[in-house]
Amino acid sequence: MNHLIEADPMSHTTPEHRRDAVREVLETLRGARSVLLTTHLNADGDGTGCQAALLELLASMGVEGWIVNPTPFPEQYRFLIGDEQRILPADSEEAAQRGGDADLCLVVDTGEVSRIGRVNGLVRGVPRVVIDHHPPGDDAIEGVRLIDPGAGAAGELVFDLLAEADGPWSRQAVEGLYVAILTDTGSFRFSNSTPAIHRIAAELVERGASPDRLHQRVYGSHHRRRFELLRRCLGTLRTDRGGRLAWMIVPREDYRELGCTPEDLDGFVDVPREIAGVEVAVLIREMDDEAAKVSFRSNRVVDVNRLARRFGGGGHVRAAGALVSGTVEELVERIRREAGRHLEGVPVEEPGEGK
Repeated sequence: MNHLIEADPMSHTTPEHRRDAVREVLETLRGARSVLLTTHLNADGDGTGCQAALLELLASMGVEGWIVNPTPFPEQYRFLIGDEQRILPADSEEAAQRGGDADLCLVVDTGEVSRIGRVNGLVRGVPRVVIDHHPPGDDAIEGVRLIDPGAGAAGELVFDLLAEADGPWSRQAVEGLYVAILTDTGSFRFSNSTPAIHRIAAELVERGASPDRLHQRVYGSHHRRRFELLRRCLGTLRTDRGGRLAWMIVPREDYRELGCTPEDLDGFVDVPREIAGVEVAVLIREMDDEAAKVSFRSNRVVDVNRLARRFGGGGHVRAAGALVSGTVEELVERIRREAGRHLEGVPVEEPGEGK
């Protein structure tokens, strides 16, 4: 485990409504011997940052931890993991062995069976702990649960665990939690940037997190292919419903030709979202077999979690997603129709108003 960072931080108090769940999770982790950590398909900064911190917490308890995600661990966030040998591909023999040997599966940043994909089969029959800040879905993972949709990020909940356990505040734990919060709040510009999460970020900075260096590592070192893909996608940008709805398409052929990865799409949905007057923004990524991955965002009023559930998905009030069958043309028409219903009564905003 990495050295502890000396600091004189402000005092953090776990919210009372989460305290019992936090203590139950810690007690469960301490009773484990080997834990398999996982997160949702196409892991993001919140999920991977939490995994970095949780590996450190488990090591401090003398518990063995292994990361096995349903899709490849993003290269963008590998720097957060102190020992990369702890990351195992889900289709590897070692992942199957570790899943069979595990006496606990720790799921973070999702609470739904479908969102952990093939990992569910690796830990069949293994008790689960779920740490999540999304509203519960229809296929909830059973087990010990620390779930609070009021938390700004899963990183906020994992911070509660470390604060209650009095650390460890190693570099990997501190940087992992800061990146978790940084990315899920959109660099502290989304509505989940609460006073509580700002206080946690401040404490992490006091404990050694470097905002400028971590922002550069996460947002300032993209491959050139990302920008070429964005250039091509901009040609698909469209608006509708009086400028309150906007969408952009990621063509399958361009994505493949450029050799892109899901990480290259980070922030693409913010392009339609940032058009003046837009309330609902959508990014449609063409997949194989006439299917698409759809990301929904809203700016002020519309609950896109409800909208995404119309497509079999879900998420947060302001950010949600779904995997949908059908051609892109059919999907665009469905989005226009369903989003139109959610936009009824939402006034058309003139450019410059409320911005």
